[in-house]
Amino acid sequence: MKLARFTGILATTITLMSGCALAQITASPIPELRPAVSGDSRVIQASVPNTGFDRWIDGFRQRALSQGISAGVFDAAFRGVSYNRGVIEKDRNQSEYTKQIWDYLDSAASPTRVENGRAALQKHARTLSAIEARYGVDKEIVAAIWGLESAYGERRGDIHVIEALATLAYDGRRGKFFEAQLIDALKIVQSGDVPPGRMTGSWAGAMGHTQFIPSSFMAYAVDFTGDGRRDIWADDPTDALASTAAYLARFGWVKGQPWGVEVVLPRGFNYGLASRKILKSPADWAALGVRGIDGRPVPNYGAGSILLPAGAQGVAFMIFKNFSVIERYNVADAYVIGVGHLADRLRGGGEFKASWPRGYKPLSFDERMEMQQRLTRLGYLDDKVDGIVGPNTIDAIRAFQVARGAAPDGYPSQELLRLLKAQ
Repeated sequence: MKLARFTGILATTITLMSGCALAQITASPIPELRPAVSGDSRVIQASVPNTGFDRWIDGFRQRALSQGISAGVFDAAFRGVSYNRGVIEKDRNQSEYTKQIWDYLDSAASPTRVENGRAALQKHARTLSAIEARYGVDKEIVAAIWGLESAYGERRGDIHVIEALATLAYDGRRGKFFEAQLIDALKIVQSGDVPPGRMTGSWAGAMGHTQFIPSSFMAYAVDFTGDGRRDIWADDPTDALASTAAYLARFGWVKGQPWGVEVVLPRGFNYGLASRKILKSPADWAALGVRGIDGRPVPNYGAGSILLPAGAQGVAFMIFKNFSVIERYNVADAYVIGVGHLADRLRGGGEFKASWPRGYKPLSFDERMEMQQRLTRLGYLDDKVDGIVGPNTIDAIRAFQVARGAAPDGYPSQELLRLLKAQ
């Protein structure tokens, strides 16, 4: 969860466990977001000698011991640990990756992933129902996160987490963050939940069926099986699935409330209203002409916002509180929609009705940088120029679009860049 900004757990690998004479499970690929939000564990382990890293370990050992880690636990955990060049390469190549939301969703809710998810729901029905009853989190949502994070357990990650975190703490872009994660990883080992040799995961330290980073494991993981260990690494996914439900419950999951619903916007809709900051009841949105995909007003699920993840030309959603709860797992809109849509498909829902602007040429990383630079020079953006289109950049785009008489959908398109270049 939350690999991108590391404020929650992490996102990216999974597997379906043990056997049972259900439909055979076929492998389904992990849908990749831009790596800033991906916990992809597919990285070549390139452990190499590094004297600077060895000296760093010596210094870190003292810091770890001062925080309550025993010398025996530390030495056992670091036995055989080397500098992992492949982890650093993965970390430093994140921002160059782009993927359109429709491509991501094609994978997130692919026929194979839906089929495997329904089989997983059936196979683990008793466990998932018990988890739902305990935590009040819909079992389809838990299964969908499982499906996106590790393909129902098939891809939990096989990188030595201690080595990966130590490498990132020593030579990564977020050294303090990763050192804190490394301390928590050692605390997990010391607590007896898992021996260091079994503590495997993604290149960024996400672990188990639903990819918890160590700090999130420490705060939210649960022992649902009652065996005295919070074992999210075992072939039995029970503790991992329960921990995911406990995490979502902690952040306010509303049982029975959808994450969001597809809507149809009226002709002439004010795209300036499509903002997470603007909350209205479904009835108030209906008064503005916003309807569900069936043409009727959206039921009263509580206050919601309008989200246009692909701008004015793509699918429109009315999103509710549960959207922001899933977002605690991973901040990317594509991920949240992917989880929600997969969960809807698992419970029998259909495809989105509106179409995506397929064939559209996205802005490259360099073009996004240029867009931000031009918005800054024109006085619309007061933020760092990093090629990442976040809320501040979207607000700046909208302000520019309003000033130029364009639909203020906040979308970073080639047309927008052309307008900026014309200034």
